[in-house]
Amino acid sequence: MKFGMFIDLQIPRPWPEGAELRLFQEALDQVELGDRIGIDYAWAQEHHFLEEYSHSSAPEVFLAACSQRTQHIRLGHGIAVMSPYFNAPARVAERLATLDLISNGRVEWGTGESGTRLELEGFGVDFVDKRPMWAEAVREVARMMCMEPYPGFHGKYFSMPARNVVPKPIQHPHPPLWAACSNRDSLQLAAKLGIGALTFAFASADEARFWVEEYYETFAKECTPIGRAVNPNVAVLTGFMCHSDHEVARTRGAEGAQFFAFGLGHYWRDGTHVPGRTRLWEEFRQQPHGAMDTVDRSRQKAGMGGIGTPDELREYFEAYEEAGVDQMILLQQSGGYRHQHICESLQLFGDTLLPEFRERERKREKEKAQRLTSDIAAALSRIPPLEVTESIPSIEAYPALWARQAGTSGDLAPDRRPGAASLWQVQVGGGGAHTPEETS
Repeated sequence: MKFGMFIDLQIPRPWPEGAELRLFQEALDQVELGDRIGIDYAWAQEHHFLEEYSHSSAPEVFLAACSQRTQHIRLGHGIAVMSPYFNAPARVAERLATLDLISNGRVEWGTGESGTRLELEGFGVDFVDKRPMWAEAVREVARMMCMEPYPGFHGKYFSMPARNVVPKPIQHPHPPLWAACSNRDSLQLAAKLGIGALTFAFASADEARFWVEEYYETFAKECTPIGRAVNPNVAVLTGFMCHSDHEVARTRGAEGAQFFAFGLGHYWRDGTHVPGRTRLWEEFRQQPHGAMDTVDRSRQKAGMGGIGTPDELREYFEAYEEAGVDQMILLQQSGGYRHQHICESLQLFGDTLLPEFRERERKREKEKAQRLTSDIAAALSRIPPLEVTESIPSIEAYPALWARQAGTSGDLAPDRRPGAASLWQVQVGGGGAHTPEETS
């Protein structure tokens, strides 16, 4: 089983001078440490306007910085919001490819729809449209990254003319594709579409076993890939804090994991938020003793399993390994977690547990590849071929436009070309072409 680290960039109020600067710099240090000890993935989420819960609104920038401070760790969007209202599809393709190039092929393309009212309405997305928006954009971004040129698209939620989207990623046909999953139905959808499942919901090992078995059964029987490749994998998020003393681990890690769950409830389920005014950490700390159990008892319990001593964590993670989970994602930058404690926790985990799991993972990867060979081949055979583009329209540059608007048969001499302001006036009906003297 592989391990990832989850960078959520939480920063409880109050925010003293330099707090966000310190948060980002410490997060970069943590990813660098994760790379050094052998963590396999660093996942950076994309959220907007979710004060205190996540200030990770530009993960492509953060991951680019990570790429220059690490050598081996995979750099994952966990996730990139695919709605064209959030991110133009061509821009997603360009950013993914650029990050793949500067990281030497280490990008994981996690995708998602976004789900909070604050975010969706902030970008003008109707809740009922978010799933079809995601599907349309994912399919087309995958095509953009492996077609030369991309022949263009006219869809329900976005359209663009024929263009060659550059650069192209190192990984062919595109980086491994994932989707955020919060329940059984979304996990099944990921399997049907040939996408890795980023299960950003706490699940016990028994629940995970059922989800994993159903995912791979669905993948084998029903997969028609939405991308140009498949990525059969199931990853599960867990709270995390490792210390040789159980009580110290709980003291350092429990409150942060609880705050993560509290933030989920506030923004996704039953909270009322006033931008710039709500004090999320203060509200959390004012909860009566035991209130978190009443909010969501089972999810909190499952999320706490990754907080403890190395021996306790060994037992906990082995249960998920036996359940068939491909990756555990360690939530270790939540709430009031201190940077020093996060680094100590990672280092101890790397020294005591990671080597054991890594040794078994090599064997498991080979067995998994053999087991899925025929299922993957069947899924890939269902990917529709890319259409051959016989004719791509030519696109005239602006000098030709200037010539037509000036009423001449040829291009204008350099000293007769209208300035940008004059050209704009012509286009919107503000007057004819002017001489350089008139537009200077």
